[in-house]
Amino acid sequence: MVKSTIIARVADGLPLAASMDDEQAESMLSEYKSQAKAIFKKLNAHSEPMCSIESGPYSLHYLLDQGVCYLCICEKSFPRKLAFSYLDELAKEFYMSYGGEVEKTNLRPYAFIKFDTFIQKTKRIYEDSRTQSNLSKLNEDLRDVTQIMTKNMEDLLWRGDSLDRLNNMSDRLRDHSEKYRKGARQLNIEMMIRKYGIPIAIIFGFILILYLRYKLF
Repeated sequence: MVKSTIIARVADGLPLAASMDDEQAESMLSEYKSQAKAIFKKLNAHSEPMCSIESGPYSLHYLLDQGVCYLCICEKSFPRKLAFSYLDELAKEFYMSYGGEVEKTNLRPYAFIKFDTFIQKTKRIYEDSRTQSNLSKLNEDLRDVTQIMTKNMEDLLWRGDSLDRLNNMSDRLRDHSEKYRKGARQLNIEMMIRKYGIPIAIIFGFILILYLRYKLF
């Protein structure tokens, strides 16, 4: 289930809107909301447009669209497809309502807090088990999440991991290069076996015959 939602401007991390959570949720999620703010500070124009970050019992999913970051804190068991479908709905509605105002320099934090009404309505829809079931069946209409980058919060905050797209492309290239080298090595071995396997087997068989002949006779 979606536990909390925060919307911020990518350029400077300014919070634009957020879900109004009850006191219990606020207390339970305070650490993860602080982590969300740390994520906003790491974002820039080159950041991955979609990312899932694992932290304890929760996953923080974000979506970048039109210079705005839409982030939700979810239980780890909540399907990623639903999380990004939820964020996509928020992004479309927010842009229609406030897209022309986001870049204003005189905006105050949570200038669009009234957007919480739509957040809560959409959140309730995604909490409905029947809705989840129906959405899960519409795989072709939901985002393909298999290529969405997944990070660990500890790596991100304490080990200097980056959210930049170029860095992650470099990591993927290194992974692909390593897989290619392993594949090429395996292919070379198979080619050597095909090329020299039969002659080696014949020679070995001939030596074995001579050895047995010498031993027996």
